[in-house]
Amino acid sequence: MIYIILLLVILLLVGIILIYNGLVKQRNMVNNQKSQIDIQLKRRFDLIPNLVEVVKGYSKYEKSTLEDIVFARNKYVSANNDTEKQLEADTYLNNALSKLFVLVESYPDLKANQNFLNLQKELSTTEDKVAFSRQFYNDAVYKLNTKIQVFPSNLIASIFKFKEERYFEINSNEKENININI
Repeated sequence: MIYIILLLVILLLVGIILIYNGLVKQRNMVNNQKSQIDIQLKRRFDLIPNLVEVVKGYSKYEKSTLEDIVFARNKYVSANNDTEKQLEADTYLNNALSKLFVLVESYPDLKANQNFLNLQKELSTTEDKVAFSRQFYNDAVYKLNTKIQVFPSNLIASIFKFKEERYFEINSNEKENININI
């Protein structure tokens, strides 16, 4: 009888350890994916000063758009690893860059400038990487949040204070079409 109780206690402890380790592993995956987004966003924000310099010479009348781009970049840099602030800056930058690329259509010389074309291609590649990083992050958040919510891992998660993570979601402004009056 004592062996059966001892065996049940051991099995219970092994189960708790396995669930705990799975939660830790998934939380680390979420943090890793969040870091991957940060790396790609930083790469994109590092390209911005070069883009602004190339565009400055051509678009003297589009000062506010360039200022918006620089503002968004500075906002990101000053976010100090605060994901919420970084995502806010990212949204702001997406809107400003979208405006810029629509405005570029008015400047044929700029559209033909090799530096601009290279930067535009680099930004496009980076945008793809950001999108993939966000997708992987949301997948990792889904798995973690599911483990935190389902039985019996929800019991272990609450005991060890695991918290659900927030999905990366675009805000309603990003879903709207950009309206540019030239």
